Formats: sequence, C-alpha cells, structure tokens
Amino acid sequence: MRKKLIVILALSLMLLVACTNPDNKNEAGTNTEPPEILKETGMPIVDEEITLNFFAGKAPATADNWNDVMLFNKYKEMTNINIKWDQVPHASLPEKRNLALASGNLPDAFHSASIPTADILKYGEQGTFIPLNDLIDKYAPNLKKILDENPDVKQALTFPDGNIYSFPQMAEPEFTSYRMGPKPRINEEWLEVLGIDMPETTEDFYQYLKAVKEGDPNGNGQADEIPFGAPSIGMLVNYLQGSFGLANKGNSNRNVDLDPETGELRFFQKTDEYKELLQYVNKLYSEGLIEQSIFTSTMEQYHANGSETKYGSTVWYSPVEIFGDSAIVYTGMPVLEGPNGHKQFNSLMPPVLNPGAFVITNANKHPEATVRWIDYFYGDDGMKMFFMGFEGETYEKNEDGELVYMDHIMNSADGLTYEQELAKYLTFPGGGFPTITTRKYFKGTENSPQDLEAAERLAPDLVESPWAPFKYTNEETKTLAGVGADVEKYVTEMTDKFIAGDVPFSKWDEYLKTLENIGLEKYMDIKRAAYERYENDK
Repeated sequence: MRKKLIVILALSLMLLVACTNPDNKNEAGTNTEPPEILKETGMPIVDEEITLNFFAGKAPATADNWNDVMLFNKYKEMTNINIKWDQVPHASLPEKRNLALASGNLPDAFHSASIPTADILKYGEQGTFIPLNDLIDKYAPNLKKILDENPDVKQALTFPDGNIYSFPQMAEPEFTSYRMGPKPRINEEWLEVLGIDMPETTEDFYQYLKAVKEGDPNGNGQADEIPFGAPSIGMLVNYLQGSFGLANKGNSNRNVDLDPETGELRFFQKTDEYKELLQYVNKLYSEGLIEQSIFTSTMEQYHANGSETKYGSTVWYSPVEIFGDSAIVYTGMPVLEGPNGHKQFNSLMPPVLNPGAFVITNANKHPEATVRWIDYFYGDDGMKMFFMGFEGETYEKNEDGELVYMDHIMNSADGLTYEQELAKYLTFPGGGFPTITTRKYFKGTENSPQDLEAAERLAPDLVESPWAPFKYTNEETKTLAGVGADVEKYVTEMTDKFIAGDVPFSKWDEYLKTLENIGLEKYMDIKRAAYERYENDK
C-alpha cells in the first residue's frame, strides 16, 4: 500500500512540474511564452539562427531542390530561419503526406502540400496540427488584416470547432481571370472565312461546329479541321452547365447547387436539365464535331493540334502562352444562351483556392517564428518577392513602371523555357503555394492579354457569390470516402458513356435508380447538413 502511495505522489509531482515548466508546450502545441530570440516585428525574425523542417509538395515545373533556389536562400538571410526542405513530387503527394502524418515523425510544417479540409479537421482535433487563432492575432498581421476585411475568407478557414489550422492559397478577389480557370476560345479567322458571327446560343455554336467540319476553313482541301477539342470532355461540360441552368452556385461543391424553384439543395446531375445537357453534347460528339479521341488522347497530342491551330474551338488557358504565337487566332467566347434561356458562367473559384496550403504541427518548437515566416508572403513585399524575386537579379521596371522579368529569364541562354529558367530563382510554378495570387505580380497565363480579354467577355454573365467548399465532420468524411466516392465515380462514368453513346438515353431511368441504390440519399443527407452549417456560419 505504501509503495502505491509513493508512486502516486511521484506521478503527481511530475505532473505538477510539467504544468509549471515555462518551457513546456500548452494544449495548442505552442510555447507558453515566445522564445527570447523572437522579434515580434521587423527582420530578422529571430536574433539567433534556427532550423525548421518542412514537408513540401513539388510540382513538375518547380526546382528539384528548394535549398538551392534564390528565393529561399535570400529569405534565410533576411529571417535567420533555415528551412530544410523535404520535397515530395505531386504524383506521390497524398501517399507520402499520409505516411508522414501516420508515422509520428512529423515535420515542423507542411508547405504546398494541399492538405484536404477533412484532414485539416481530423488532425486539428487530434492536436497534430496546432490551432492558429491566437498566433495569427499576434504574429500574422498580413493574414489577420485579410481575415478582418474578408469574412468569407475567415469562414473558409474556420472549422466547426472554431479553430483556424492553416494558411491558405488564395487569389485576389478582383483577379477574376485567375479565379475562372479555363475559358472558352474560338478560331476568329475561321469565323471570318465561314462568314459566321460569334455564336451567342448553343444552337449557334452547333451550327459553327458543323461549318468547321464541312467548310474547309483552313483552305487546304482536306477535312483535317477539328471543330472542338480540349484536354478532356469535362472542359466542355463545365462551360455549358450554366447554359442549361446547372451548377448555379459555382463548381466548388461537386454535383450540388440550389433548385431555382424550391431554393433547396439539389443533386443536379439527376435533373432533366442535366440530361438535356448530355444530349446536346452527345449530339456534337456523334456528328463528329468533337475530337473523337477526347476521352483517351494525351495532353501532348492536344498541344500538338493546338499549335497547328487545328481546333475550331476549345476550352483551356491562354492559347498563345500554351500553343505559341500561331494561336493568336483564338479569341474568347461569350457565355452561350441555352435552349431554355439560361446564360451563366459558373466556373468561378472562391478566393480561398486551397485552405490547406500551410499547416504547423505539434512537433514545431518555434510556432511563433514559423507564423511570422509564412505571414510575410501575405503582404505586398512578400508577394512581390515570391512571384517576381529580386530587383536587378530577376526583375526590373520597364518604361511604364511595370515589373517585368529580366531578359536572362525570358530568353534563356541555356535554351530553357521561361518557366524552366524561372525555377532556378523562384518556386511558384506548378501552384499549391501559400500566398495570394494578384494581377500586380503574377505573370502566368491568366494575366496574359488573351486571358484577360476572354475573362472580360464572360464577366457580364459570371456567377455571383459562388459557394466556398463545404466542410464535413470526421464521420461525414468517412461516409463520403465510401458511399460518396461511389456516387461521384458512377456519375463521372455515366456522363462519359451517355456523351460517347456507349449508353443510350433510354437507360436514363435506370441510371437514376442505380444512383439511389448506390446511396444517393445518404450522400445528400451529408451535403444538406454541411450546407446548413455553411449558411449558419455566414
């Protein structure tokens, strides 16, 4: 009995010491007091050099070793914080990220690792990812300002438990060209040759595609023109959804929108309007007006055809930037009015593109300094450095005062593309990064004259106030990973089969019945609960 009492007293004493130790971590995973070497403002961030280990997603377009990239080498000198990068290629990112989280051997932070919202909540509730609310208030003035001025951004980052666990990848709200993503294009020269006005309706578009197929607009005497081509059939389907009254709250929440008659959440891929959309696209495909290999062709083949301007129309990014100077013939198309008068462009991403672009783990002994380190990239100086680099080394000002990349980047002495040369100095090519993409500093395809012109043409019919992605509880996430995945996979498969003609539309009722048997109602129960929370959090 006496031995048991001694053990209990010893354990109590150990707990007391742990609770009163000023160097011990609190429940949030942060130190109870900032380390003495931390500076709350200005540079360097810490008076004595510290080292942090970051797990980072590596896009194909970015450098193999960020330890050798000018951006982070110079930022190390500025901050006194040395980052050891563990870069994981995008192809294996989900697997390696999950292994890192399950192993217990955690990095100090995950950077550009695209942590899904379900995992942010899961590992946040478990304490693996630390809550950032207080740290943002004290050490992240740039992100705090954004949250204070943009309630929708704050809502997108705040989880049902009230915590913020991550820094996001964002787009400047006014940078609609970037937020739109791929846009519809048409061969303006062929319009002129064929004597056809810019299509304004889905019927006009059909007639134009037929004219391209039958009218030899390239004048070579061969039927080698491709009326419509794209990297996938989904590009065309997404573009046309708004012409059939679908996806009326944007594309961030797959398969659901609001029923315009009842105002209730609906699974729009079981509606008559969706059937009508698929029948229209099937008509185009069956008449040879869509590239017949679109379900199987590679991106390389798409680029080859685009560079030879074989397409009469497409849906993708800025053609000149993607295909080369010959693609100047492609101009932006407007939103097409559908057979029932619908006319809306719905592919508009919310400002928060990727909530899980940067998270801090409970292994981090310097969370305050880490927050200061990442917050710099949400202010003007940090965004300029992230996208443009350093004046006199990567960029200069032109006669109009605009920042432009220097000649050694735009015209590589090694014969590299602009992105390949840029990767020696900066790390943003490939996406997924924790910062804000702005027109002022971002020089990608979405900021090209062709893309800005295309965005302007679509702007009058752009969806207003698109939904941000809904958030789900851990239990809901498990169900969506099972039943939800089955539902979404089946819809994708059947969409392709209806369009290709592999399944006739006489099987539509069978399609609807199978959806119910797979578990559509359970799927929609979860979506409704998430939507209700989304509305209540506004």
